[in-house]
Amino acid sequence: MPHTPKVTIISPALAAANNGNWQTARRWAAFLRAGHRVEVRVDWHERDGFDGDPSARPDVLVALHARRSGGAVARAVEAGIPLALVMTGTDLYRDLETDPIAQRSVGIADRLVCLQAHGPRSLPAEVRPRTVVIEQSSPTRRALAPRRRTVDLLLVGHLRPEKDPMTAVRALARLPDPALRLVQVGGVSEAGCGEAFAAAAAADPRIERHGSVPHAVARRLIARGRVLLLPSTMEGGANVLIEAVTCGVPVLVSRIPGSLGLLGDDYPGVFPVGDDAALAALIVRCRDEPGFLASLRAHCAAVAPRFEPARERAAVRALVRTLLEPAASDDPVPSAR
Repeated sequence: MPHTPKVTIISPALAAANNGNWQTARRWAAFLRAGHRVEVRVDWHERDGFDGDPSARPDVLVALHARRSGGAVARAVEAGIPLALVMTGTDLYRDLETDPIAQRSVGIADRLVCLQAHGPRSLPAEVRPRTVVIEQSSPTRRALAPRRRTVDLLLVGHLRPEKDPMTAVRALARLPDPALRLVQVGGVSEAGCGEAFAAAAAADPRIERHGSVPHAVARRLIARGRVLLLPSTMEGGANVLIEAVTCGVPVLVSRIPGSLGLLGDDYPGVFPVGDDAALAALIVRCRDEPGFLASLRAHCAAVAPRFEPARERAAVRALVRTLLEPAASDDPVPSAR
């Protein structure tokens, strides 16, 4: 009976977290289940085996997050299990500079995966030859009719400093227009950030909070928005940006590699990190200049085909196939781009 390859995906967050890491792990598991046995875990030890069977080893490990999955990465490499490491935003733009666990993980992984084109630039030169870019995906859906009496600005993501939600709050405060709405979707990852946002929402009735909602509900809210705001200080390659683009909703993003690596350096809807005045000016242009909003939509429509699920699925399966075939281990992994 032919052997069905076993793939263990290590994600520091599972379904209850409902964050970007989980969405990536969930989607990749679905891509791989045709032809592979797949499990998603928060950690891995050799005694864990595969899928509850301590006598079964995974044939491949795919780990998200160099620092938080660092123990599983080290144990897999020591056990001789081929391993791919998916680089998150905090890996690339914070931890790699100072964290020894993240540095070790990057140094020992068989393959490194960045989720947008600028990611490899932040990796040490010696590991770039074994790095591949796999852009994430989302099914295309039509934008829904927005509310007529309000201009809804979507802010989607759990409240934590890296997402910098208060820049969006300060931008809204600069604009007295009662028709503007800041529609926030996501739970609270860090209490201090959540408390500051809650205080702002209590003071300004134009801030509409939905909190943590199922993924399908979040996508419907995005599809109804006029524009999505992504003021993050760092991103590895935001799922929510791709979800907006693939349903025809334009985005305003901070000038960070993780967003420009998906949209392109010439994207017109960009503002400096933390610059609420610049974001407010872009919001006014989206509200008052139909031509500007049309240019954002056209740019997003031009990049949207790169985010088709079939492209990501093919790249993920090629990555695992490369790890399963030692003879191909020195060949470059095809990029989703």
